Amino acid sequence: MSKELVQQQFGANAAAYLTSTVHAKGASLARLVKLVQPQGTWVALDVATGAGHTAAVFAPHVAKVVASDLTPEMLEQVKKLAAEKSLGNMETAIADAEALPFPDQSFDLVTCRIAPHHFPDIAKFLAEVRRVLKPGGTFALVDNVSPDSETTPGFTAAELSAAADGYNAFEKLRDPSHGRALPTAEWLQLMAKAGLKLVHTEHAPKGMDFQSWVKTMNVPADVVPRLAAMLDGASPALAAFLKPTNADGKRGFTLDELIAIARRA
Repeated sequence: MSKELVQQQFGANAAAYLTSTVHAKGASLARLVKLVQPQGTWVALDVATGAGHTAAVFAPHVAKVVASDLTPEMLEQVKKLAAEKSLGNMETAIADAEALPFPDQSFDLVTCRIAPHHFPDIAKFLAEVRRVLKPGGTFALVDNVSPDSETTPGFTAAELSAAADGYNAFEKLRDPSHGRALPTAEWLQLMAKAGLKLVHTEHAPKGMDFQSWVKTMNVPADVVPRLAAMLDGASPALAAFLKPTNADGKRGFTLDELIAIARRA
């Protein structure tokens, strides 16, 4: 999965992310602010900001927030959002999550929401997060996770491994720039290895409307039935994780978000 493909996918669908309910109004936004308790003197960075919704929700609570993304078209949407909300302390920057163009110890807070499953090297991303954080600074993460014994109990390790592969294949068919959604335990191990001390974790279910989900990424018409078939034919472990529904022709399923708060040691 190349970064150029990420730019192509999100550049072509940038406007849809500005109005996406999951991204603009997801429950994890308010929860993040409550957990982080941002301070008015802080300088914050939002990595892979997309249309800027996470940066925008923190902007009223901090001195400055930099909304960074790999995709220029996304940053144009961020500028629109900042103007609509009169957020004069919200700036934009082109940035690769694995090579952030900021000096060491620049930020009191780094956030990243519903994006790392696109990153080729999570360890490199976390190393960059730690580098740009001030000592004692806060890292706030939200991302979709793949099934494991914590999210989907009652299955063998082999069944859960196959379900994780199935879930990532499902996401990648819808969005070829999808890399890999990590299981929770892997996230926690990588954060600890990067020198980020975990202070809080929780999981949040996220209900998805199938039609909206495919529309946001402008999925080709011939691919939509294949995605529906993957839901219908999910293994018991994957079905227990995704909880697919299909009532009166309206499909839905549930994703699991990890919310993690850590500090630079």
